Amino acid sequence: MELGSIVDFLDNKVMLITGATGFLAKIFVEKVLRVQPNVKKLYLLVRASDGKYALQRFNTEAVAKDLFKLLKEKHGTNLQPFLAEKVTLVAGDITCEDLGVQDSSLKAEMWRDVDVVVNAAATTNFDERYDVALNLNTFGAKNVLNFAQKCVNIKLLLHISTAFVSGEKPGLMLETPYHLGESHNGTNGLDIDEEKMILENKMKELKSHNASDELINVAMKDLGMQRANHYGWPNTYVFTKALGEMIIGHLKRDMPVVIIRPTMVTSTFKEPFPGWIEGIKTIDSLALGYAKGSLTCFVGNPNGIYDVVPADMVVNAMIASIPANANLTCSETIYHVGSSVSNPLKFTTIQKCAFRYDDMNTEKLRRMLRESGSEESIFYFDPRIIDWDNYFEGIHFPGLRQHVFK
Repeated sequence: MELGSIVDFLDNKVMLITGATGFLAKIFVEKVLRVQPNVKKLYLLVRASDGKYALQRFNTEAVAKDLFKLLKEKHGTNLQPFLAEKVTLVAGDITCEDLGVQDSSLKAEMWRDVDVVVNAAATTNFDERYDVALNLNTFGAKNVLNFAQKCVNIKLLLHISTAFVSGEKPGLMLETPYHLGESHNGTNGLDIDEEKMILENKMKELKSHNASDELINVAMKDLGMQRANHYGWPNTYVFTKALGEMIIGHLKRDMPVVIIRPTMVTSTFKEPFPGWIEGIKTIDSLALGYAKGSLTCFVGNPNGIYDVVPADMVVNAMIASIPANANLTCSETIYHVGSSVSNPLKFTTIQKCAFRYDDMNTEKLRRMLRESGSEESIFYFDPRIIDWDNYFEGIHFPGLRQHVFK
């Protein structure tokens, strides 16, 4: 494996990206267009009834966001002509054969021209309905693979999974693939086609009893959790993502495949600017609950490791993995993109940072004093200079004894 210039590799390349209005996919698209404006074409698959609605969704859910502000600044009034030249919106659905693309000439064009397929389409709800999760995360992955295999110039399939396919077992998680039929807890009998039959039979049973939509929804969610737990996975999301990996590994033949397994993805670290985020991510529910006063405490190990990684670092790893693995016949490479090994984040760090942010006006005042010159040592009020052991043993308790207890 060798890695030349990533930017040069992207020059004149054609990519198909599924789930193009999703969080990671949008950042991926923006980065590619920004660093390599000479990319030939990005086909963006969007769930929509037609191409017009797909374009409308992309403009509303991606281009109109602050995420694209650097591209707007760079191209100005020429942004729309630039996007029209480089980006083709494709109405489709990965749960359908040929990704639900109805336009036969457009399909033929993609099969002829696409170099790289990036599958970022998925449902990420932990307790998703089993039918929805299985169709999207498992059989959707199969449909994307089948489409990629029809692309005559295909150099790589890049599939976005999750590090939590590794489940909840402690210790170091290796970057190894899951094989068809391999369960997480050693239980025999895992068969993806059988899972589909179990699902279909359950649905028939519910409909035969004239179950309401609400009851079907609950039953499908319960079934997903039951099947996941039976084979050792904690929830429907990671179970169906693991099954998707299995299908790709089993059916890929000689196609080069990269599977990216990010941990919990959070806001951008640096590009296109620090702090861009969309929606409430896993870690943010704690901050939101605390800010609203609905979560006054959180039970956990203060020294526990919280594995998060900024979204732009995940996207950069995705892009770098493409030239590193393109054309490597028969290869399947898995990348865990996280922080817990190289730079672990403890719960206590998040707690401390949250408390410091609750007194941000005071922190700004401290910074002003620091920048003003030498008076910080006269008007000090930064608690970070305190050595707590020394303060209580050498200062506070002796002072209490002398001045109060006398």
